[in-house]
Amino acid sequence: MKTLHGIDTVIIRVSDYQRAKTWYEEKLNLNPVFEDPKLKLVVMDTGSPVSLTLWQTEEPIVINRATSAYPIFRSHDAREAHRELTGRGVRTGDLITDHQTTWFCLYDPDGNMIEVCQVHA
Repeated sequence: MKTLHGIDTVIIRVSDYQRAKTWYEEKLNLNPVFEDPKLKLVVMDTGSPVSLTLWQTEEPIVINRATSAYPIFRSHDAREAHRELTGRGVRTGDLITDHQTTWFCLYDPDGNMIEVCQVHA
């Protein structure tokens, strides 16, 4: 019997879930599908079966690129995504192309890292 059936959500800890919700809506075009003000969290639809849960914490948010887990969004055109997101004022890293992918990182207001990746066929 298989007891695990895929990933439901990825939690991203934020310092202010309302501010984060607005940023993810305005900058990444993600829509909230559930919000719990008591728990200080909001679930964002990513357009796939896996959602992002922005969950407020009172602890300092410490990001270490070498050891932190982070979500990766698929893109059909990473260059266009990079241009569009940079144009919206999103802090992005360099666009990198290797033999299989074109990708870049972006950062939310708390410095949480997200990657955008295009796999070349």
